[in-house]
Amino acid sequence: MSFNDLTHFNASGEAHMVDVGEKDITTREGVAEGRIYMEPETLQKIMEGSHKKGDVLGIARIAGIIGSKKTPDLVPLCHPIMITSVDVELTTEPDKNAVHCKAVVRCNGQTGVEMETITAVQVALLTIYDMCKAVDRGMVISDVGLLSKSGGKSGSWRRSA
Repeated sequence: MSFNDLTHFNASGEAHMVDVGEKDITTREGVAEGRIYMEPETLQKIMEGSHKKGDVLGIARIAGIIGSKKTPDLVPLCHPIMITSVDVELTTEPDKNAVHCKAVVRCNGQTGVEMETITAVQVALLTIYDMCKAVDRGMVISDVGLLSKSGGKSGSWRRSA
């Protein structure tokens, strides 16, 4: 593989922002997921709403939405895009001692929303960690990844298995 195979490098091997100006505007969607694993007592506090910092899942949901909108500020070569919707869903999984996060981000634009979708998941899960770290420093964020994307020249993609 050469630098020419990677879109964020020019022919000289220097990092650059990809020019998307000639791409068609299409409806684009990204779906990502991830989990944060924790002690059963920590999850119980989240489920009961008895955590001293308040509504952990509600705050994490808002953080995920904000994270998706701030992606170009965090990822150097990511284009600022006009996001049309962000949905962050947090589900407790008592059988796994985890909270599952699924994010769906949409836009009508010239570049996809994969980075915004993955960032939404990571920021939501990181917020749960931040809010609960005083009682459970051993939490682990895991399994973060893109599930699917649609739109654009490359069309649809879905993770297999």
